[in-house]
Amino acid sequence: MKTLLVFGRAGQVAGELARLDVPGWRVLTAGRESLDLATGDIEGFIAETAPDAVINAAAYTAVDKAESEPDAAFALNRDAPGRMARACAQSGAAFVHISTDYVFDGTKPTAYVETDPLAPLGVYGASKAAGEAEVAAAGGRWAILRTSWVYSPFGANFVKTMIRVGQARDEVGVVDDQLGRPTAAREVAEAAIAAVFALQAADGPLGVLHTAGGGDATWADLAEEVFTRMQHRLGKRPALKRIATSDYPTPAKRPANSRLDGPPATALLGWNPRPWRESLAKCLDEIEESGGL
Repeated sequence: MKTLLVFGRAGQVAGELARLDVPGWRVLTAGRESLDLATGDIEGFIAETAPDAVINAAAYTAVDKAESEPDAAFALNRDAPGRMARACAQSGAAFVHISTDYVFDGTKPTAYVETDPLAPLGVYGASKAAGEAEVAAAGGRWAILRTSWVYSPFGANFVKTMIRVGQARDEVGVVDDQLGRPTAAREVAEAAIAAVFALQAADGPLGVLHTAGGGDATWADLAEEVFTRMQHRLGKRPALKRIATSDYPTPAKRPANSRLDGPPATALLGWNPRPWRESLAKCLDEIEESGGL
């Protein structure tokens, strides 16, 4: 029985990883109660656990708050994954790191590919880009999975927020000029496991892979689909007001285009993104069945 260590117990991807059945593997999840990634002994924890593979699904994800807390963002998004990657390289364990579309500035007119230059707009994206560089420089067997617009049946995410807002309001304004690819956390978890398997047979890194959902959408498109599919639960269908980013100012700038194109993930991992509406429907069914928001 091999051991897979997952950092980030409270996160969406980590939560899905904990639910996956991985034959032949024992999955251990480590949250803040196990180790403070900002101040704790990451190298000692990995040495004591002696995993065959590590997935880092932990991150500082408060995009707007990061603008006023850069040290905290860089501690979790740059320093911690760098230390994990170096510890794994030293022990021979495979390392998979989850990254983000926010490493791009959103000015490209088409979908981003893995080799496009990074140009983050804010602290969060800059800290994640720096984390990618630390992982790549560590050596050993590693893979970086960039994903976008992640949602799941649990944790805080846009889909669950739209359900709550839709219950409370008759009209909801949602940004319609940011384009991305909504991604179910479960699919990111499946891609991460596929990367672990691929790294077991590899002599070196797989590199950076894009693992986002299938099909383009704006935030307003995603909200509209939530309202339509959850109308019976909400008891109404809130009116959707499609607004511009400028109508909803935030401390951190968001990329106008964060679509991630990822044929290499299909080739190397055998992973194919499902259409986002299909994945969303499954997520909403689970939310409804569980009765939780």
